[in-house]
Amino acid sequence: MKFSDMPYERVDFDQVGKELAGLIRELEEAGSGEEQFAVHQRYYKLTDHVQTLMTIASIRHDGNTVDEFYEKEQDYYDEMIPVFQNQVLEYTQKLYESPYREYLESKIGPVAFKNMEVAMKAFDERVIALCQEENALTTEYDKLIASAKIPFDGKELNLSLLRPYLVNPDREIRRQAWQKMSDFFLEHQEQLDTIYDKLVKNRTAQAKAMGYENYLELGYYRMGRNCYGQKEVESFRRQIKEYFVPFTEKLHERRRQRLGLDKLSYIDESVYFLQGNPAPIGTPEEILQAGQKMYHELSPETGEFFDFMLDNQLFDVLGRKNKRAGGYMTYMPDYQSPFVFANFNGTSADVDVITHECGHAFQGYLSGQDPIREHAEIGMETAEIHSMSMEFITENWMELFFGDRKQDYIDMHLEDSAIFIPYGCMVDEFQHIVYEHPEMTPAERNAAWLKLEAEYRPHMDYEDNPYFSKGAFWQKQLHIYNSPLYYIDYCLAQTCALQYKIWKDENFGEAWASYLKLCRLSASDFFTNMIPAVGLTCPFDEGCIRQLAEKLEKAI
Repeated sequence: MKFSDMPYERVDFDQVGKELAGLIRELEEAGSGEEQFAVHQRYYKLTDHVQTLMTIASIRHDGNTVDEFYEKEQDYYDEMIPVFQNQVLEYTQKLYESPYREYLESKIGPVAFKNMEVAMKAFDERVIALCQEENALTTEYDKLIASAKIPFDGKELNLSLLRPYLVNPDREIRRQAWQKMSDFFLEHQEQLDTIYDKLVKNRTAQAKAMGYENYLELGYYRMGRNCYGQKEVESFRRQIKEYFVPFTEKLHERRRQRLGLDKLSYIDESVYFLQGNPAPIGTPEEILQAGQKMYHELSPETGEFFDFMLDNQLFDVLGRKNKRAGGYMTYMPDYQSPFVFANFNGTSADVDVITHECGHAFQGYLSGQDPIREHAEIGMETAEIHSMSMEFITENWMELFFGDRKQDYIDMHLEDSAIFIPYGCMVDEFQHIVYEHPEMTPAERNAAWLKLEAEYRPHMDYEDNPYFSKGAFWQKQLHIYNSPLYYIDYCLAQTCALQYKIWKDENFGEAWASYLKLCRLSASDFFTNMIPAVGLTCPFDEGCIRQLAEKLEKAI
């Protein structure tokens, strides 16, 4: 069904609660595992419908954050989602305690039960009011970012549409664009600090209410981490500092020489060529058509998937005023439909949507055909492998998007992907520091960011910019506000995706078969098991980062 034709009505959570209570009674009365599994299949149908309606409302709100109807719907769900989470938790706990666990595990798998255990540790009815407040705060942040109206080049631009000027080959235009962006953040810095301060204190209060020392333990459960913890993440970040930062600093030096600069400045971030970064050729419609051709040639599975996306209007990728910043893939289970949301702005990031977000969507399309819903509940460190690896797997088709600058894009993308990992680890360590010390002032948080910059990005020079030079760069990273502790998942996934890049260049067929296997495994096994099962090295393994840096340095 086309997205525009999908009907919407507000979810009645009182009625949903009654239906879930009925399912719980049926679980208790069931005399066998088979009977309980039949109940569980009705649970799938109920929660699929709730999730579909909430997702439709969220997409339509994000498409126009000032739409009065969907603004009210978003406010409603901000308030009611924690209530729904608690309703689901009651059902989950009853299923988890089933006397027929052995049979149920044979149907939905042991990972599903581990995830139930994690979910029960991640939420409690005592924090419903705090979760409602947290949702309202993140919506306030999103609206503030989406409200940006920046006068530049005779136009009124939001932050997404300003992006092409931030990487313009003319250094003076870049400087002016960065100044305009930092002016927006500087103007709203007090509000941004206030929102984040409230979020940190709110999340800390949730953790305390549930008996945790601080938000970190709760946050790991909220991220669904079922096979690794803080110790493994700290070890990964240590390896990045020791082996990967020296490698990426060589890439920055290589970039400096290519740009003919005496010294790199913050205004030169994400600029790779003196003549400018390769930009996609053609209109947004032509980019989508090129994507369709690419995915048809890649495999029958990807061709079928992309046709489905186009035929059912499952892309909203045009940048416009009052549209939420950023991009994502989400899923509507009633229609087995992924949905890709983005903001095209005329840069290479438009093509990354066709590869990265479609990597998510392709995996979602495959897992949606699995009748066991728990198999779709993948951890984000796994989900991001699907997206980041698709960026590399599709390199052979980049001529469709960049013409004779295909190789420039491939070179830029490889460097950019590697350079991202230290930044992503820095974002993660920053959040660990903040949640270990929730009493920090805004100035102390900014000082912590600057200290981490020196460790992870020693080349960075913010010159005398009144906003960034004071350590406030992190406020433009929406994940820090909206999705705490998410960012390390990108780094773990990028480590795996870079392995696919090396493998793909050596043997495309083997790499594609491994990737397809990983997509189909979905969440049927634990991350630390699936990675070696498809022929990759787990990022936590000692030596993984050192070997990856050595191979990439040789390749580049």
